[in-house]
Amino acid sequence: MAQDSDGGDELGRRAYLRYGCAITGGGLLAGCAGENDPQSTPADTATESGTPADTADPATPDEAVTESGRVTETGTSESESYSVTMAPAGTVEFESVPDRWMAYYSTYGDMGIALGQLDGLEALVYRDTWPDALYDTLPGVDVSFDDVEQLYDASSFDTETFYELDCDVHLLDPNFVGLKHDGLAAEDFDEVADSVGPVVGNYIRRNGQEWHDYEYYSLYEAFEKIAAVFQERERYEAIKAVHDDFLARVRSKLPAEADRPEIGLVSTFSDFESGSFHAYPIGDGNGKKQYRDLGIGDAFAPHMEGSYANWDYEQLLEVDPDALVFTYGLSHVSAAEFESRMDTLRADDVGKQLTAVTEDRLYRGGTSYQGPVVNLLQTEVAAKQFYPERFGEWNGIETLLDEEAQLFDHQRVADVVTGEF
Repeated sequence: MAQDSDGGDELGRRAYLRYGCAITGGGLLAGCAGENDPQSTPADTATESGTPADTADPATPDEAVTESGRVTETGTSESESYSVTMAPAGTVEFESVPDRWMAYYSTYGDMGIALGQLDGLEALVYRDTWPDALYDTLPGVDVSFDDVEQLYDASSFDTETFYELDCDVHLLDPNFVGLKHDGLAAEDFDEVADSVGPVVGNYIRRNGQEWHDYEYYSLYEAFEKIAAVFQERERYEAIKAVHDDFLARVRSKLPAEADRPEIGLVSTFSDFESGSFHAYPIGDGNGKKQYRDLGIGDAFAPHMEGSYANWDYEQLLEVDPDALVFTYGLSHVSAAEFESRMDTLRADDVGKQLTAVTEDRLYRGGTSYQGPVVNLLQTEVAAKQFYPERFGEWNGIETLLDEEAQLFDHQRVADVVTGEF
């Protein structure tokens, strides 16, 4: 699409952004530090701390639902302007409900899809590493990204990208995206917000990073904000009800804490041949929410400082967790590719001694860029992996196609996504 040279031709139909407060002394991007990309360098580089409530249900007495089920944070009707407040952008004002949108990571992409906005999705970063197969377990939900632009070419992600996409709203944390791309600064996001469309989002994957010196949100706190952006309160509440009921029922059936497994999280992108493994604690933040929700023990955390460690086979054996879970195993590699890596692990003279190997407890882990739908499905997967005697055996994603094996109402979630509820 051609760039809107003066940035003002379409402001009449677009929403606009107003930063409500100065987040840091030097602007939005002040104090940012580097972070690695899981595809190229999977080691997490930030310390995880803080404990937001993942199932928090903040009171919203000032919200009002319109006849269509849409809601505003200020109680206005769908045809009027409305505002959404979310750190770090502050208060963002909309003149109309966004139609065209983009998301940096699948965390917010998944939120938009859950809210019925797939048709308006223009672009994603790492579109091709989305756990598409999980959506296949939702009856009648066809999630295809064939017409969605794949972003993140390190040489060309700049303000021009936003003009070319021409979206009504950009679901991303401007501080994080500026951290990832040297060519983007705080004033660039001001320009995008003023001339193209609002910027709304908060990096919730991990907590405790030095550059993130503003409020963190739990998954459902962030999801509620994005529901307000799209004026889809009813869909948000329906998905949240499924989530809360699902967790309550699963937690009621968990074994005593002493009988729960201790897992070790290892990157799928480790070097299995040479024996160099990226190991992580479970930590805080949305990225590993499912493991905390299921009361899983963290085998690695007591043996490392910070947010990751590089270990060899001998160090893995020294800790020797009950199970090994390989992050991004469900999203970034195929089942065949995963099994090939596990065969290398099983064949190693030290690796074959691991309890997780001898007990056949080597699992494909989920993506840490999870929104509400992906999180529901990844939690269901993990429940079966770690507690098969309580929730049924895990035999691959095909397991979730069996309605009797499902742990939450997949049809209900599908109905919400497709608007048939």
